[in-house]
Amino acid sequence: MTEWRNIVALVIGVLAIACTSDSKAGSSRYNADYFTNRPVVNQNGETLRFYDDLIEDRIVVVSFIYTNCPDLCPLTTARLAEVQRRLIEGGTTNVSFVSLSVDPERDTPERLKAFADAFDIGPGWTFVTGAPADMKVINRALGDRSRSLWEHRNEVVLGNDRTGEWTRNSTFGDLERLVVDIRAMDPEWRRTGQALSDRSMSREAVAGQISSQPGQALYKKLCAGCHTIGAGDRAGPDLLGATKRRDHDWLVSFIRNPDRKRANADPELAALIARFPGVRMPILGLSDNDAADLLAHIDAVSSSLFRERELEALRNPHHDHGEVHRASDDDATEHDMEQHDGHHGRGRGRGRGSDHD
Repeated sequence: MTEWRNIVALVIGVLAIACTSDSKAGSSRYNADYFTNRPVVNQNGETLRFYDDLIEDRIVVVSFIYTNCPDLCPLTTARLAEVQRRLIEGGTTNVSFVSLSVDPERDTPERLKAFADAFDIGPGWTFVTGAPADMKVINRALGDRSRSLWEHRNEVVLGNDRTGEWTRNSTFGDLERLVVDIRAMDPEWRRTGQALSDRSMSREAVAGQISSQPGQALYKKLCAGCHTIGAGDRAGPDLLGATKRRDHDWLVSFIRNPDRKRANADPELAALIARFPGVRMPILGLSDNDAADLLAHIDAVSSSLFRERELEALRNPHHDHGEVHRASDDDATEHDMEQHDGHHGRGRGRGRGSDHD
C-alpha cells in the first residue's frame, strides 16, 4: 500500500511539473520585475530594454563574457557558436542567444562587435553591454554574482520565458547533449522530437566509442569550436597539415602555454596574430601527453585527407587540384605556414578572429 501511494504521489508530481512548465510566464516569478527592463546596448550600438527586447516570450541561451578575457570566454563563445550552428542545421530556429558583458566599462559596442564577428555568429545572437550599475543588476538576476572578472560564471543559463523554466548548463561537456537540452526547453519539441534525438545521440555515442584516436575527444571538446581540419578557417586557422609545417616541440609548447609564446614575441606568431586579431587562444591546462594526443589526431586526420585528395587527383588528372598541392608537405606556402597555431574551441568565423594559432 505504501508503494502504491508513492507511485501516485510521483505521478501527481510529474503532472504538476508539466502543468507548471506549460503555463504562461505571467505565473512565474521570472518576469520583467525579476530580470528588470533596464536599458542595454547591443553590439550594433542599439539601445534595448533588457526583458522586453531580449527575454520576453523567448527561449534563450545566456552566457557571461568579457572581450579582454584570455581564456574561457572565447572558448565558451566558440562552443556556443557550434551549438547554434547545430540547432539551425537541425531545424531549430526559435532560440535566442544573449551574451552579457561582465566588464561593461571596457566592453563598448564596437569591442563586442569585433568579438562577435570573430566567431561568425548566426542570426538571433545579441551581445550586451550598458551602464555598469544596470549590467550588475541584470547579471546578478541571471546568477552571476562575481566580484572580479576572473571569477565570473562560466556556466550558461537556459530559459523559456513562456513556460517559466530556467536552468544552468555547461559548454564544456558533450555539445550534442547541450543541443538536446536547449531543444528540450520547448514543450512542443519535448512532445515530438525527443525519441528521434535520442536515437541520433546513441549513434554518435557508438561512433565515438569505436574511434581509437586518443586525441579525438580532446579535439572535439577543446578545438573543434574554433578550428577545422581541412574545412577552412573558422575563428582560428585550419589545422590541416599543421604537424608537417611546425616543429613538434614548438607545437606542444604553444598548445600548453600560448601566452608564453606571445610574451616572448615569437616571430612565427606575428602573421597569425595579424590574421586573427579578435580572439586569443586560451591556456587550457593541458599536459604534454594531452598536447601530443591532439597532434596525433590532427596528423592522422590530415594524412587521411591528403591521401583522399591525391587519389581524387589521380582519378581526375585534368581537374585543378591546386589546393591539394598547396597544402601538401612539399609545397607549403607562407599562408600554409600560418595555418596552425590555434587550437581548441570552435566558432564559425572565416579567419576574422584570433591569434588562435
